[in-house]
Amino acid sequence: MTLTSDDRTHLWHPFTQQQGWAKEEPLVIERADGTDLIGTDGRRYIDGVSSLWCNVHGHRHPRIDAAVRDQLDRVAHSTMLGLTHEPGVELARRLTEIAPEGLTRVFYSDSGSTATEIALKMAFQYHQQTGSPERTRFVCLDNAYHGDTVGSVSVGGIDLFHSMYRPLLFDAARVAPGDLAAMERELVRGDIAAVIVEPLVQGAAGILVQPEGYLRGVRELCDRYRTLLICDEVATGFGRTGTMFACEQEGVAPDLMCLAKGITGGYMPLGATLATERIYEGFLGRFEEFRTFFHGHTYTGNPLACAAAIASLDVFRDEHVIDAVQPKISLLEELLGLVECLAPVREVRRRGLMVGIELHEQPLHLRMGHRVTLEARSRGAIVRPLGDVVVLMPPLAISEDDLTRLVQVTAEAIEAAVVAAALPAAA
Repeated sequence: MTLTSDDRTHLWHPFTQQQGWAKEEPLVIERADGTDLIGTDGRRYIDGVSSLWCNVHGHRHPRIDAAVRDQLDRVAHSTMLGLTHEPGVELARRLTEIAPEGLTRVFYSDSGSTATEIALKMAFQYHQQTGSPERTRFVCLDNAYHGDTVGSVSVGGIDLFHSMYRPLLFDAARVAPGDLAAMERELVRGDIAAVIVEPLVQGAAGILVQPEGYLRGVRELCDRYRTLLICDEVATGFGRTGTMFACEQEGVAPDLMCLAKGITGGYMPLGATLATERIYEGFLGRFEEFRTFFHGHTYTGNPLACAAAIASLDVFRDEHVIDAVQPKISLLEELLGLVECLAPVREVRRRGLMVGIELHEQPLHLRMGHRVTLEARSRGAIVRPLGDVVVLMPPLAISEDDLTRLVQVTAEAIEAAVVAAALPAAA
């Protein structure tokens, strides 16, 4: 049996129609080097989506590799239920030092979905225990994506992903991004526990960029109506928008902040929900009062993942990553002119190193975004579509030469995909 046949026999891939998957030859990744992925055929591919938006400093970074190996010589895992350990404590301290002002407590989990699930539960329970039990509802944005667990899906707004599960979900109010008046109409009711937003950019919606000042306006409304603000920085955090956290760009400090993806530099699964001291104190009490936050995960604060995350923060600091990415952001903005002028392209949206290239609407069966992916792969780059939006989100460590090549390949792939789609009709 080959890897391909075993894959088709035994695996079920995420967000994948398996019937179509079985008809194509898969790319099998064997190893990686810097910002390249390397297939079993020996070909190198630019990792144009940071291995699903999580790789930051490139693959096999020597400092992160060394940190994980060193931790393996100590302990690979120990529960944080009733115990603690050095990497978990140190990482919590480091995260609160770089987080927006007021976020002083860290609750670990293992993914972005769980980080947002935790934030929702914390917000709900906080109000139940601090004299405002009527605050049971949440506000989210149209086309929101906060993960795939039931709570995070409840505050999601992408029908393709979420509508099937509607009978399982709690009701949340949805408002249009940028519409502060609509947001206020929900908050004035007085029953909202929290507003949850992806700050500045809605990633899975197709890199939808919010109007300048919108996040600041949401923060002000939450303060006015005594509602908590949850910022989901799973996709936008750790330099993706040009600052360590997106909410910094509008001077916003949320009450709860969700982190994952880039937290370990793209090495290991880890999530973190940061909370203010006020929220933390709302859970304090005598044992018999049952004010405890009854939530946890087996791999909460896994020492290997925490060690990788600490090393990643060291790289941010010592290699001046945020400063180094600024010229690349400017170069990317210039390079995208190669794409914006293409006839198949409807719109290009960008914030920092997050790019969404929306193609003109095509018949669904053509799977135009997928065709672009295959064409890019044949030219040595990995990109990923969200429907007919082609997403580019390279590692922050990508070289300017590779960034230039990535955009050039994407432009070529878009043109080639349109030509290939037209061939059957012309035959």
